[in-house]
Amino acid sequence: MAKKKGNAIRPVGAKILVKRVSAEEKTQGGIIIPDSSQEKPLEGEVVAVGKGRLNNKGEITPLVLKKGDKVLFSKYGGNELSIDGDDLMIMEEHDVLAVIS
Repeated sequence: MAKKKGNAIRPVGAKILVKRVSAEEKTQGGIIIPDSSQEKPLEGEVVAVGKGRLNNKGEITPLVLKKGDKVLFSKYGGNELSIDGDDLMIMEEHDVLAVIS
């Protein structure tokens, strides 16, 4: 769960909360990239997960992802939000493309 000024934020259903990794400010050659030109990274760490997906029988199927997983997600997946200065994304588990080992 992510904390917001004393309150905990927990995604519902098959949703996950992901904190983006910080964008690179320099290239490998040492050139500084201005904020306006930086692409937002498509990589992050799972901060919180929902309880799971409801199947046709009314049973909850737990999510594959867990808190602490490092993931790659689709460019247009999820919704951005800011909590206490942290840039987070809330998205469906199926928006995640891969888990980084």
